[in-house]
Amino acid sequence: MASAGAGMSEREQNGCRELLELMSTDDLMALTDTVTSRLVEAESRREAIVAILLYSQSVEELLKRKKVLRDIIFKYLASKGVVVSPSSEKHELIRHAKHFWCEQLQTRDSEINYGKPNIKIPEEEGKQGGGKQGGDQEDKECHSLGLEFCQWFFAVLNSQNPLSGKSPEEWGPQHFWDDVVLKFWYNTSEQNVEQYAGAEMVSLRLLSLVKEEYLYLKPNLNPGGLKCVASRHGLVAVAVAGTVHRSTYCLGIFEQIFGLIRCPFRENTWKIKSVHLKIVGKTALEPGTCVDTPCIKYEQEELQKLALVEPQRF
Repeated sequence: MASAGAGMSEREQNGCRELLELMSTDDLMALTDTVTSRLVEAESRREAIVAILLYSQSVEELLKRKKVLRDIIFKYLASKGVVVSPSSEKHELIRHAKHFWCEQLQTRDSEINYGKPNIKIPEEEGKQGGGKQGGDQEDKECHSLGLEFCQWFFAVLNSQNPLSGKSPEEWGPQHFWDDVVLKFWYNTSEQNVEQYAGAEMVSLRLLSLVKEEYLYLKPNLNPGGLKCVASRHGLVAVAVAGTVHRSTYCLGIFEQIFGLIRCPFRENTWKIKSVHLKIVGKTALEPGTCVDTPCIKYEQEELQKLALVEPQRF
């Protein structure tokens, strides 16, 4: 028998249990029939809730059920002091619930913890004496953060690929700021540009690349393939280049630029504020392009501009 809430954290299970308690008995029984395909007959509210949690694979799967009304989720959030707009749609309330449960975790399970909490932001010109040495140290710290972030990000994202042979690691909107922006530019047989806003939409679009399109992004984390720069306003821009694969085939190259901002409520925790992703297929590459070792050619000032929340160009 599957373990309760196989795809949920302990906090999510407890939150869903409290939310289900707000439902009427009739709706609980009907939801039990739906979730278990009528294979489990609950004789009490408690048994119904246990069965629902046991056979629900994820928070999204459970909360998107028709019997879990929008008003129930809203009422639950209100009871927890989570202020949301009364006109919020159901999918937005689900996102707020997931975010609330994520923020309540006291472990790193749902956090991006890169272990570099005190990146010193280089001041502009005017360093005196040992400024060069201090600047070098700050550059190393920034690069270390970027390297650790990329190792984490691509490992988690690529694990969602059904062909990877790995168990999917935790992925979702909790790793992004609510107002995150994704600009996705790809050039295969023709040029295309897509733009998405919001943690839910951005996380789902990136997820679909590997889970539904079976892409595997292999970053070049060697010098030349990774560049990082920190602004004095707290934004860290991380740029990385790499190759795009599907199964055993190399499809082309990619460049990805992240804008990271530290979460003020969680020590050592950074969230993604903006994402620029550019994929160029082999047929669209310029003659002589080396596919094996793609590099980042942007200068520091360009990276800072591209990592802004409102991207204007690629």
